[in-house]
Amino acid sequence: MLATAVVAAVTTPVVLLSVTPALADAKASVASQAQQRGSQDKPSIEELEKAAEKAQKAYDDAEAAHQAARVVLDAALSDDAPLSVAAKAARAEATAAATAKANADTALADAKAALAALPETATDEEKTAAEKAVTDAETAAASAAGAKTTADEKATAADRARDDARVAAVREYGKVQNALKEALKEKEAADKALADAQEEAGEPEEPSCVPEGKLTTVVTGLPSKLVAGATTSFSVRVTNGTKKSMDRVSPSVNFHATDKGGYNVIDDAFQLQWSTAAFPAWQNVGDDHKAGTISPLKAGAHIDVKLRLKIDAKAPAGHGLAFVSGEYSNFDESCGGNFATEYAFDLLSAGSTVDDDVDDAKPGGTTPPASDNKPQGGTSGTVKNSSDDDGSLASTGSSSLLPQFAAAAGGALALGAAAVFTARRRRSNSAA
Repeated sequence: MLATAVVAAVTTPVVLLSVTPALADAKASVASQAQQRGSQDKPSIEELEKAAEKAQKAYDDAEAAHQAARVVLDAALSDDAPLSVAAKAARAEATAAATAKANADTALADAKAALAALPETATDEEKTAAEKAVTDAETAAASAAGAKTTADEKATAADRARDDARVAAVREYGKVQNALKEALKEKEAADKALADAQEEAGEPEEPSCVPEGKLTTVVTGLPSKLVAGATTSFSVRVTNGTKKSMDRVSPSVNFHATDKGGYNVIDDAFQLQWSTAAFPAWQNVGDDHKAGTISPLKAGAHIDVKLRLKIDAKAPAGHGLAFVSGEYSNFDESCGGNFATEYAFDLLSAGSTVDDDVDDAKPGGTTPPASDNKPQGGTSGTVKNSSDDDGSLASTGSSSLLPQFAAAAGGALALGAAAVFTARRRRSNSAA
């Protein structure tokens, strides 16, 4: 796989820069069109919409090329890359050849010294044997010198091939980075031109995105008890249960927790990364809580997103909720998403022992979008475990929130679909 990636970087850079033609088309921005046509022949709303769609497509292609180029670059710079392995082996051969030559030279010097040290009383047989030893040592030394020269040349060539591949991969990555920046500029310009024209024409903006219950995001393998300082792997299956393909789907995963007292928010203790079959390298989940982007997700299809959660060892024991949702946007301006599903868990202090058969966190209620900053609960109000007076989540895995969670979480529960349902498509795309 590494060999294929490196070859792609060195011999077929056009694969990584395939976004260029689309970007060139998208550069026919609204501003330049207006200059060409003159102030009396402005582009129509329909033309501006097509230009914005084309710029969005060019940006999506540039983003995909950028991610692919990063994989190629990492492969080329890896010590496990075929050219790196070959260079290391060739250098080891050169070192061994140098040692062999040094030993052969020493043997020749010893043979010559032995011949010179023969006494005048030495027999002809002794002289003949000493002379033969010198001749044999000279032959061996010459052979070792030739082998060293060959090994040195091979090592130099291997180093050069490895370095050339790395330089080529870096250069291509730089080109793709520039293409991505340019595509973003064009997309933003096209979006602004369309918005300005719509405002000038007095047209309403696109309708808000809509809820889509057939887009599902289901968590598997997340334990109901997590330990501070530990790393936990789980996954989210994103399924398009509709009859239409979704051009861009982004699963959203966010962890919120407090200590047992309920007023010390410890969200910063959770570090989350994502990985998919298309992009196997682990990527950090950012402040937008998006665990990658699936482009596209066909009708009836599903994709598993791998997730890796690391909790700071200094995090105190407490309780938490994982919020999992998904949103989509299409090139035809349609967009939407599902409500965030809550998964309750207990947070144990570092060093705690958890049984191997601990239950997985169960899905509770859903979090619909909120117009204010109040948390939207699950299926019921506050629930206390009858055997626990500290206000912990019910042992049944209820999706209800603690009073202290309500005070601390605030807008955290309006994640996922809420952001989609209150934003325009182009704005959500620009933030992607």
